[in-house]
Amino acid sequence: MTERGWDSVDFVYVSGDAYVDHPSFGASIITRVLENEGFRVAFLSQPDWNSDHDFMRFGRPELGFLVSSGNIDSMVAHYTAAKKKRSEDAYTPGGVAGKRPDYAVEVYCKKIRSVYGDIPIVIGGLEASLRRFAHYDYWKDEVVPSILISSTADILSFGMGEKSIPEIAHRLRNGEDVSSIRDVRGTCYVCPTNETPYVGAECPSFENVKSNKKEYAVAARIQQDEQDHIRGKLIKQKHGKQMLVQNPPSLPLTTEEMDAVYALPYMRAWHPSYDARGGVPGFQEVQFSVAHNRGCFGGCNFCSLAFHQGRFISTRSHESVLKEVELLTKQDGFKGYIHDIGGPTANFRHPACDLQKEKGLCKGKKCLAPTPCPNLKADHSDYLSLLNKARQIPGVKKIFIRSGIRFDYLMADKNDAFFRSLVENHVSGQLKVAPEHTCDAVLDKMGKPHSDVFKAFAKKYFKITAKIGKEQYLVPYLMSSHPGCTLQDAVELALFLKKERMRPEQVQDFYPTPGTISTAMFYTELDPYTMEKVYVAKEPHDKAMQRALLNFWIPEKKALVIDALRKAGRTDLIGTGAECLVYDPKFRKQPQNQQNRNKPSDKESSYANKKKHRR
Repeated sequence: MTERGWDSVDFVYVSGDAYVDHPSFGASIITRVLENEGFRVAFLSQPDWNSDHDFMRFGRPELGFLVSSGNIDSMVAHYTAAKKKRSEDAYTPGGVAGKRPDYAVEVYCKKIRSVYGDIPIVIGGLEASLRRFAHYDYWKDEVVPSILISSTADILSFGMGEKSIPEIAHRLRNGEDVSSIRDVRGTCYVCPTNETPYVGAECPSFENVKSNKKEYAVAARIQQDEQDHIRGKLIKQKHGKQMLVQNPPSLPLTTEEMDAVYALPYMRAWHPSYDARGGVPGFQEVQFSVAHNRGCFGGCNFCSLAFHQGRFISTRSHESVLKEVELLTKQDGFKGYIHDIGGPTANFRHPACDLQKEKGLCKGKKCLAPTPCPNLKADHSDYLSLLNKARQIPGVKKIFIRSGIRFDYLMADKNDAFFRSLVENHVSGQLKVAPEHTCDAVLDKMGKPHSDVFKAFAKKYFKITAKIGKEQYLVPYLMSSHPGCTLQDAVELALFLKKERMRPEQVQDFYPTPGTISTAMFYTELDPYTMEKVYVAKEPHDKAMQRALLNFWIPEKKALVIDALRKAGRTDLIGTGAECLVYDPKFRKQPQNQQNRNKPSDKESSYANKKKHRR
């Protein structure tokens, strides 16, 4: 501030993350966009929330505070799916844990209120965005109010924020009272119930969703269905004597607008004060990566992308992406490898169909699951052209694609030119893909394609790999204990892994984070789109058994796997036979009638009871 001749700032941006000036970090984008609009912005990184001092470092800002927990939800940053404390934090210098509070947005806002009173506070980022309505909090195991109410902030910006935040900033500069700013797209506000807008869709109140799980499921569906920038309605949810109002989502950035955002003067480095602590671990993964798109029309039920970023695809121009690749080749430490040219889903370069450009995405339907929509436009030619151009840039030895390939979309493309190029030019020995499961009933609850699609993809992948004379593998990402997955389903998945000789590195126990349909299923044990009952493994031991089955070959998991097989009535898979999941020459099989008593009931089994098991 001294060097720039500032005696005050317009905004103080408070973040639970370390300061990394790179376009993969949302806080960096928002502060650079505001700077480009002529605002003076100070960045307060990981302040000490137990004292007032840090929050007073820059003095009282002229226009207000912007508050975010960081790149991810603070509770996800602190705890595993089993609610155990994490020992590291990838967004803190040196990876040190504990530098941000639990429920960081609320804690920061309340501290700001205690120091500065009624100063305008705008909250945003993933934690605020996904908690904008009354929601189930997995860590408290209860339904809690909108974070806009619990934090005492004035406005909540959901989604990406490059349009909503500058509009709010300009209106505050022009003298508008923060309480009167109620018409900005991509924002939420709170008003007395007698000032509720007449238009829009109203979902069940906080009090109703807290006391009635069916009402919670209804609310979750309404909230998901209206997240569309073309046909999405304003949404209202009563909280006592107040009304939470969500305006329709912001309009996606055009290609020209995205190009401008990524052309801002990012330092592409962590703050130099972190050098002595080894820097920020989370930066290393994205340092030599380029984002070319936003949005994801895949719409998996367990993913927060549709609720936060939206399902409509926005892209940067080839020129913008190639310019960034050229810039990376001149960065210190660059060794010729671009780690990724991707995004939420790497191989999406345009909306799923032309209808979406005028009418928005279909309500309550998915573009790819369980089967591709007849209107789907599966075409990789533009993405292939972009990658081919990038590979020709001097200094680039190889470009990897690490942000995830949607294999069902790849299989829907009748032209396999990109598939061949992917296998030949963009795989580093292993291609990571996310089938998540192999039981179709579970995949239906996930919003994923059926297992035959993944099997066809894997067959084609290995066929092309063999043809070009390379030894390359598939690394599947799998999920255990997703709502709808029984112990018997987990056994079937383990048998598939054994048959295909797959030993996945990544097995994620389902994590009920706010803002997803799967979390609504976990809490309510209902499918919000059918209102049918859903089996949910909630007890820690039940979840541990499902996870252990997906690592059945690990000696430390043996006891859990045996316990799971007993409970599933599959002791035939314990012993010395080739079909067994657990090798145990001393195991004594139970009598047939005892096995039958251990089988799950029809109510518990969603898929596997329809199959004939080997005996």
